Amino acid sequence: MDSENKPLLLASSLAAALTAYLLLKAVFRKKHAIPAIIGQEGVLASWMATYKYFCSPAEVVQEGYRKYRDGVFRVPRLFTWDYAVTGAKRVAEVGAAPENVLSFYGGVEDSVQGLYTLGKDVLHDPYHQLTVRTSLTRNIGRRFPEVRDEIICSFDDVFGLQGSEWKRVPVIESVMKITARTSNRLFIGLPLCRNQEYLDLNIRNAVDIFIHGQILSIFPEFIKPIVAPLIVTRKKHLRQMLKFVGPMIEERIAKEDELGSDYPETPNDLISWMLEVAKREQRHAPGIAARMLATNMAAIHTTSMALSHVLFDLTTYPQYIQPLREEAERVVKEEGWSKASLNSMHKIDSFIRESQRLNGSGPVTMIRKVVDPNGFTFSDGIVIPYKSLVFVSAKPVHYDSAFYDNADVFDGYRFSKLREAMQATEADSEKVFNRQIVSTGSDFLVFGHGKHACPGRFFAATELKAMLAHVLITYDVKAEDEFSNGVRPPNFVSGQIDMPNVKAGIMVRTRQ
Repeated sequence: MDSENKPLLLASSLAAALTAYLLLKAVFRKKHAIPAIIGQEGVLASWMATYKYFCSPAEVVQEGYRKYRDGVFRVPRLFTWDYAVTGAKRVAEVGAAPENVLSFYGGVEDSVQGLYTLGKDVLHDPYHQLTVRTSLTRNIGRRFPEVRDEIICSFDDVFGLQGSEWKRVPVIESVMKITARTSNRLFIGLPLCRNQEYLDLNIRNAVDIFIHGQILSIFPEFIKPIVAPLIVTRKKHLRQMLKFVGPMIEERIAKEDELGSDYPETPNDLISWMLEVAKREQRHAPGIAARMLATNMAAIHTTSMALSHVLFDLTTYPQYIQPLREEAERVVKEEGWSKASLNSMHKIDSFIRESQRLNGSGPVTMIRKVVDPNGFTFSDGIVIPYKSLVFVSAKPVHYDSAFYDNADVFDGYRFSKLREAMQATEADSEKVFNRQIVSTGSDFLVFGHGKHACPGRFFAATELKAMLAHVLITYDVKAEDEFSNGVRPPNFVSGQIDMPNVKAGIMVRTRQ
């Protein structure tokens, strides 16, 4: 055989084997008591249904939500069925299910192909999440002056304004740089939080995890171990991260071993917080550095997407600029800049939450994997099979008129008006709290709900409010000409990805 034809033959054989595998999977899909939204029996119908869900998951999930309110329905993937749930009671059951029945980490493993993009050690032993939930959250107030300083410097550097002229600023690109700097001022401090190579590494890693996870998800399980090393950059990024933080981590471990964990001048940062909870066998530079990458990924992605949406909404609906600006200036004058004072910015909080309601989530959230061999059983007896994925319909809830008046209309004061009405009637503080950015519920699922609700949402909310208040006080902003007629830049949507427009910008100048 001609050696030049061997690669072509190998590729053809692999494609044929994959096609045969998928056809057999489609043919032998079992009938099920839970209704399917699209595609049921037969090879052709199954393939067409899978293709439709892959290309337009939001439409499919919306259709299922309309047909099966407070129910469960199936959606097809290439190799299996996924199960979508709706209704407050079911959302609560998913949110409260124990990890050994419905696995949050199994859902992460599938949604971003975490076994390959994050690594087995980080995925299966995620003690960094405990750090975020405890030490990081407790230190937001104490470290806020530094975060505020970095917000000022990073906006100034990234926007790079001169004089009083308007300048077009690309939103996603600029916001990711600002968020990376601000987050790392808390995580690692100066001077590393301003090292451009270090920041670029963390931004690239955050982007790569989602892109490579999407690519790997189209391959069957038995091929992923072959394909993953060819495309995933996890090991490369870890090697680069160790060059920046490896010696620092090793020095900290040595000092703690010699002097104890509370030795004089112990740095109050992410490394120290992780060492507080890491077991002895976990106290090594590669493991801590890998979890620093994972923490950066979550922080940069969450806050960057949210702030980008907020800036697009602010410039699309400019009637909110002056009232929000007045609130920020009043609170700062009366209370100064602090984490506590941000809690008094009710309109700003409401504006961000409304922006998140309409654009802050994809079609589904709270992805879990059934890891109990007996399956997962809802209180009404419906059973989700072992090894299946379960998720909650998210975006349809946020656009549901049963929960929100004029649900498809942006109302920046929606939640502040609800808070004011509750306070006027002396409603209990818990109900008032449920209208703030960080609160979750069956009708607001941006941060998930239940015991695995995003642990970093408290820091994200602090960053977002501080950043928006800073923009309002410091700059004039408006939509770029292409979107100056009140039309919001359309989101970039591809499969399950639903994110701010990657090409659009806004116009900015120093406040006049």
